[in-house]
Amino acid sequence: MDILSNLALGFSVALSPTTLMLAVIGCFLGTVIGSLPGLGPSNGVAILIPLTFTLGLDATSALVLMTSVYYGAMYGGRISSILLNIPGDEPALMTTLDGYPMAKQGRAGDALVLSGVASFVGALLATVGLMLLAPMLARVAYQFGPAEYFALYLLAFSTLGGIASNNQAKAALAACIGLGIATIGLDNQTGMPRFTYGNLHLMDGVDFLVAIVGLFAVAEVFFFIENHGKGGAIGVKLERVTIPVKMIVGSGWTMLRASLVGFAAGVLPGAGASLGSFLAYMSEKSLAGPKGGFGTGVPRGVAAPEAGNNAAAGGALVPMLTLGVPGSGTTAVLLALLMTLNITPGPTLFADRPEVVWGLIASLLIANVVLLLMNVPMVRIFVRLLQVPPSVLLPGVMMISFVGIYSLTGSYFDLLLMIGFGVLGYVLRKLDVPTVPVILGILLGNYMEDALRRAMILSDGDVTFLFSSPIAVGLWVAAILGFVAPMFLRRFLKKPQAITD
Repeated sequence: MDILSNLALGFSVALSPTTLMLAVIGCFLGTVIGSLPGLGPSNGVAILIPLTFTLGLDATSALVLMTSVYYGAMYGGRISSILLNIPGDEPALMTTLDGYPMAKQGRAGDALVLSGVASFVGALLATVGLMLLAPMLARVAYQFGPAEYFALYLLAFSTLGGIASNNQAKAALAACIGLGIATIGLDNQTGMPRFTYGNLHLMDGVDFLVAIVGLFAVAEVFFFIENHGKGGAIGVKLERVTIPVKMIVGSGWTMLRASLVGFAAGVLPGAGASLGSFLAYMSEKSLAGPKGGFGTGVPRGVAAPEAGNNAAAGGALVPMLTLGVPGSGTTAVLLALLMTLNITPGPTLFADRPEVVWGLIASLLIANVVLLLMNVPMVRIFVRLLQVPPSVLLPGVMMISFVGIYSLTGSYFDLLLMIGFGVLGYVLRKLDVPTVPVILGILLGNYMEDALRRAMILSDGDVTFLFSSPIAVGLWVAAILGFVAPMFLRRFLKKPQAITD
């Protein structure tokens, strides 16, 4: 009964005209921001935070607006992933693996509708989970120490080969490149510069957005130039766009499983939606097996990462609200907003400011419905991007990328670095080296290094501390099996295929 009464309090706040209007505006702005290549939810929220102070919003209204932008950006990230093979944000990386091939096959409309429904399912279940399980899940997440986090990140990298490439060595090489790039900048512990070679612009490290826009957007332009506009995602002739009811129903269990996996990953502080998307895709691919066709444009390959990353986005709010620990980059920005508004997240927040917490939860439930109604009927508008001539669209994408990066960093050096990453992405793709492990290496490298250092400090340099808990041992075993098993399974499974051929 406490939950029902608290939820009634939340809806009394959320259904006020001002709060409802802010939720709708946040959903729309978030979807637009998420669809723009390279911006992503964290930057979208960071850019719009000054708006909350300009409008003089109170704590509840400001938090509702920003979290609606957050959820909207998570929805919007799939659009450019499917249409342009350029992730709108880092959690949408996995969506490109099957969403882009579906667009190439003339099924971009189906992919967009399916991904919109999967996003709704993942976000809705995560919001319900936030409402029902926040205290318990916060206690589970608190069991993860530095040793467990290091093993978790190792698991992510060790299984990349089974997802992104048929060649484990090339995937491992790509992950090492990403981890190497992540070490550039000032050392967090000693303050000494690493691999900067005296360049002041590299002291803060390599911005993830610069890398992702370069490796995807700029590299896509290079391929466009090489192929004279042929073979790209844009300019593909589309079939009639319909609501793929059978496809949505057939992916129902995939959405539910991916939502649970993504939510669990999102609850872990620091893991974020990227890992949730990755683990959801990985689990579904392993269940489907080699005959599942993942990577060739299967609906489950679109539904799983979208449900996973949106569920992780909701899960990331759990440690932020109950422990005051950001579960992702975007929730770190939201945490800064709360602190600015003199609200201290933590276990006492639910008792001290129930109108803020439950107003937020009720607003998220409403925002999910608004986003579903906003994204699915507007799918035809998004699909029309494919019909824009490549000579018009790609320069526009590049202009948005350059303006967006420069407006965020204010550095011409980052523009040059972005072009350098474009060259790197072009070369890697020509060599059939996947770029997804490079991106994830840059994204997770610093977290992995920090976890290892904290573990060594706590244990006074004892390496066995990394295997000191059942959770850590389980993750280590899964990491080893995830890296070794595909080598044998792939060789074993190719033999019967050769006989049937």
